[in-house]
Amino acid sequence: MRTALTSLVGCRYPIVQTGMGYVAGARLAAAASAAGGLGVIGAATMSVAEMTAAIRRVKERTDAPFGVNLRSDADDAAERVGVLIREGVRVASFAMAPRRELIARLKDAGVLTIPSVGALRHAEKVAGWGVDAIVVQGGEGGGHTGPLATTLLLPRVVDAVDVPVIAAGGFFDGRGLVAALAYGACGIAMGTRFLLTSDSPVPDAVKKVYLAARETVVTTDVDGVPHRVLATPFVASLERSRLVRALANAARFKRLSGLSWGALVREGRRMRHGRDLTWAQVLQAANTPVLLRAAMVDGRADLGVMASGQVVGVIDDLPSCRELIGRVMAEAEATLSRLTPPAG
Repeated sequence: MRTALTSLVGCRYPIVQTGMGYVAGARLAAAASAAGGLGVIGAATMSVAEMTAAIRRVKERTDAPFGVNLRSDADDAAERVGVLIREGVRVASFAMAPRRELIARLKDAGVLTIPSVGALRHAEKVAGWGVDAIVVQGGEGGGHTGPLATTLLLPRVVDAVDVPVIAAGGFFDGRGLVAALAYGACGIAMGTRFLLTSDSPVPDAVKKVYLAARETVVTTDVDGVPHRVLATPFVASLERSRLVRALANAARFKRLSGLSWGALVREGRRMRHGRDLTWAQVLQAANTPVLLRAAMVDGRADLGVMASGQVVGVIDDLPSCRELIGRVMAEAEATLSRLTPPAG
């Protein structure tokens, strides 16, 4: 199936595995790319050295194109961009709008830039900066999310910009891929569906919690901005102790990341400017990496948060990336066949 996405990136199928922190490491990204999709390393929760090692491991496992997801407001963003250029990474993706100078530097080096947006105005802004494509995530998606459903946001963005648009938020099968194409998208991006594969590094105990889950909740008690996660007793308890917990987690994150207090304060200032947060919300944002790590790495579903899209309620198996992508494409072909009237 050829689309603007496959032509642009060079992947076989118009399916993107999103760069989820603590989930999308070399193992998952390599498996997704080797299966014909576009695997993306979630480097926002990695050090520069860890990110570099992950890139090299993917290159050892497959010669298919892959991407790396970056935080454009990180203190070392320029250094990370240099690594992507030096290592010949095909795609740089951004969970938040990248800085204009980062886009220019990447484009000059031949690296494709594909930011994710959750609002029409953000899509128009980055399209004007010359990005190569845009991932548009509707409110059904997991993690940081907006209020507008994919079925409303996607066609508005497709009509407003002149670059390829990839649909995200609520996708898990071939029928969804066909629907996205009908809306004018060039492919789909999936997070929760790839998290729940046998190639995902998430501990088995946490995967069982996901498979048993049927509900998600959007809360601001994780990091001060809307965040879609599994509805658990722990999430419900966050509001009662969020400031005390955030202070403790800020110290834990400092130890995990190796950043100085000065670097953390500088990142906090950028977050306030870029996302219009109060200092209290910036303090809460220290929760995110620690609480995600507790579940996704340490396997403590009872002490961490589990970002999840609403599609978790219809997922009940753990295929490999190759099995998943093959199934999605077979379903898409079958759907298109049903929609196409027989000749004559």
